[in-house]
Amino acid sequence: MNANALLLNSSGRRLAAARCKVKATCRRLSFGASTASSSSEFTHPLIAEALNRSTAEHLEADRTTIFHPYTSMIDPTPVLPVASATGAKLHLETGESLVDGMSSWWACVHGYNHPQLNAAVARQLEDMSHVMFGGLTHRPAVALGSALTRLTGMDKAFICDSGSISVEIALKMALQYHRANDRPGKSRFLTVRGGYHGDTFGAMSVCDPVTGMHSAFSSVLPQHIFCKMPGEDGALEDLREKMEENAGEVAALVLEPVVQGAGGMRFYDPAYLIGARELCSEHDVVLIFDEIATGFGRTGEMWACDS
Repeated sequence: MNANALLLNSSGRRLAAARCKVKATCRRLSFGASTASSSSEFTHPLIAEALNRSTAEHLEADRTTIFHPYTSMIDPTPVLPVASATGAKLHLETGESLVDGMSSWWACVHGYNHPQLNAAVARQLEDMSHVMFGGLTHRPAVALGSALTRLTGMDKAFICDSGSISVEIALKMALQYHRANDRPGKSRFLTVRGGYHGDTFGAMSVCDPVTGMHSAFSSVLPQHIFCKMPGEDGALEDLREKMEENAGEVAALVLEPVVQGAGGMRFYDPAYLIGARELCSEHDVVLIFDEIATGFGRTGEMWACDS
């Protein structure tokens, strides 16, 4: 379970958790040295054909039909064929086992194939896998929202489906907050160098414009305001200067608290967050903490912003 993009208003009151996701591990499939196990559960012949390919055929099909993230479509980086996963390990079709040190891009908090999570997913599937949330509700979602508000001290939980979308929602909430308070001019965002917040357009616009992997889109992204990385000499003073210079325009400050993940696993002193909180309160700027990589105890505290 991941809750991300903690949204606070200028007085420090927490308003929303803009992401929550429960990840299910699918039923394990057993692979031999060259072919997959029986696919009798799958009725469509295209699916059955794909699941029964040899490992070499499987990897060739991947190369010719799948466009993986962060690699070339024409000359893709080689990939490893995962057959199953348990705990912190990925088990390959070729027989090797690897430690997943990245924790599936920080999403697999409790490890793979966790028996309690698997059982919970199986129980839920007996009732329903999904219903839309517009005009409808159901007990599991309300139970999750209730738990999140108690764990975070927030008033509400907004449940969505990915890290990038959680950041988009947090940015939109910040803009709506100012417009509802008759401050429509506060429409830009302030953030720091070295940050990474996702691959959708709003999220890309607050990633580092040089190291954030999105330079190909720089001509169409909104231009926001960037400060020195936390931990650099004069970083907090630079944040102060940028905020004072643009106080009438800045809607929110966006930060990864304590650890800048994709930007290089850079750790910095939590004292920076205290100074940032004070500056946001002083200038009526919403403070957004992106806890995709740090939430749920990964830095010691339940939330890194509480460090």
